[in-house]
Amino acid sequence: MKIIAIANQKGGVGKTTTAAALGSMQAAAGRRVLLVDLDPQASLTQSLGIDQTGHNLADVLGGVEAGKMQLAEVIQPITDRLAITPGDIDLSGSELGLSQRMGREGVLKKALAKLSDYDLVIIDCPPSLGLLTINGLAAADGVIVPTLPAASDLRGVKLFLETITKIKDNDLNPALDLIGVLIVQFDRRLVSHNQALDVLKAGGLPIMATIPRGVRVQESAAANLAITDYDPKGKPSAAYREFNRKVTKWLKEQK
Repeated sequence: MKIIAIANQKGGVGKTTTAAALGSMQAAAGRRVLLVDLDPQASLTQSLGIDQTGHNLADVLGGVEAGKMQLAEVIQPITDRLAITPGDIDLSGSELGLSQRMGREGVLKKALAKLSDYDLVIIDCPPSLGLLTINGLAAADGVIVPTLPAASDLRGVKLFLETITKIKDNDLNPALDLIGVLIVQFDRRLVSHNQALDVLKAGGLPIMATIPRGVRVQESAAANLAITDYDPKGKPSAAYREFNRKVTKWLKEQK
């Protein structure tokens, strides 16, 4: 089982859209995929139309005390090969409580280690550098960093990459691999967007794809579908398929 975290401390950079699209495409390719909604805002859970009245990830992670449920007990199916561990606002309380626990950075990793029914886990991390995101990064084999093509967002990417280095250097996850950077809401007609792309390339960062702007990306969440299912012939979906091919290549290299 391989684990990929989709993370950036900034919100609005397409983490949830990317997690949903990647999960759907990987499941369609035959992998057994689990989505983990680690964000208290539960955007991934809501965007896929998942029932939030039952148990969720907070019941597994716990807070000051260990959670009373196993991860397998809160998983909800989406399709035959795609499932989700729902997020909930209760995760905010979990994050506060975790700060007082021994081994707090590895709670999610331990929970995931008990699973055996999945080939791939995709973690949608919250837009912060708190303990929940640290748990996601500590559990992952690789991380994908989505970003907008703007100067302020590029500074955020730099700070986030420094966080990844700290995760590795402090032995929380020495083998964590930066799979690449994904640029979303990209408009080739804008000079500033092309300049941002050039900056990332000049920094030697692996650019996985540029996802073009598209109103159907927002519509897909309202329809409770991944963009690649909602508008499979659209330009954003085509770009996500190119992105998915690179993720698949990375997965094969890990075996």
